[in-house]
Amino acid sequence: MLQTVYLNNTLQTWLIAMAIAAFSIIAGKTLYWVIQKTLKVYTRKTSNDLDFIFVDMLEEPLALALSIFGFWFALDVLTISPSAEKFIDSAFYFIIIFNVAWFLTRLFDAVVEKYIVQKVKDTETDLDDILLPIVRKIIKIAIWALTIIIGIDNAGYSVSTMITGLGIGGLVFALAAQDTVSNLFGGFVIFSDKPFGLNDRIILNGYEGHVVEIGLRSTKIRTLNGRIVTIPNSSVTDNPVLNVSQEPGRKIQFHLGLTYDTTPEKIAEAKKILNEIFEANEATQDAVIAFDSFGDFSLNILCIYWIKHEAPILPTQDSVNMEILQRFNEAQLDFAFPTQTLIVQK
Repeated sequence: MLQTVYLNNTLQTWLIAMAIAAFSIIAGKTLYWVIQKTLKVYTRKTSNDLDFIFVDMLEEPLALALSIFGFWFALDVLTISPSAEKFIDSAFYFIIIFNVAWFLTRLFDAVVEKYIVQKVKDTETDLDDILLPIVRKIIKIAIWALTIIIGIDNAGYSVSTMITGLGIGGLVFALAAQDTVSNLFGGFVIFSDKPFGLNDRIILNGYEGHVVEIGLRSTKIRTLNGRIVTIPNSSVTDNPVLNVSQEPGRKIQFHLGLTYDTTPEKIAEAKKILNEIFEANEATQDAVIAFDSFGDFSLNILCIYWIKHEAPILPTQDSVNMEILQRFNEAQLDFAFPTQTLIVQK
């Protein structure tokens, strides 16, 4: 029975190949467990974190590599046609190269996260915070691109011929990717002109919020209600951007309307009270008070002041308004409201 032939191989050969494949999976799992229980425990106790990171990132690709070689050896036991054998060898070369690239990208990400991210956060400038994610993506893309080129070359295909074909098709691709190119150009414009930085509060395309990410293709804003809006960088360069965080102070302007029976002395007293309120408040500056107009039903006092850049907006307004209401009531200064007088002629 074991000598029965199926697809050019005896049943015994098939069983041996399947046993080798199964053993390779078990060996990979065992290697993973051994690394977890021995090497990782040992490297965790060392003073240098780099060896622990290396082992932690290596364990899964190494276990996978052992299983890959086991399957490759299992297929090598079988009798197959030369064309199929060539295809299988090329496929396994490709898988092994991808496994190496997976390990390198994992190791690169772990090292950057451990040694670079925190240092970048501690710097005063935001430029490195913006560039670090972009550089990480570019390096990872370069690793995978090089992996694909090496894999294609090992598979027996001409890389130079493919590059020539890509050059001919590049024009067609560029025409189809005009929006993407404009977004990339917009990203470089943002990095060079710096209309805003990370965590700045801006108003763009009708959205107001804080900038949480500036990428090569798009900018992400967390709106005031907590939602994330992704805006293409081409829209950033083509539309006006209002940077609220860079304002030197928030201008507040309003009118206080007093009743028409208010005397000139009371108007002067009201202006004096307002000046005292703004001078005593440490969060306000450059107040302007003027009796500027006779309204339809009130004598209007114009109030203009600026809230300092570092001061909170709403709490300062609340404090100023409460102080005005209290001081005007104590001085018996009556606020006007819309009134009409009807004269009936007999």
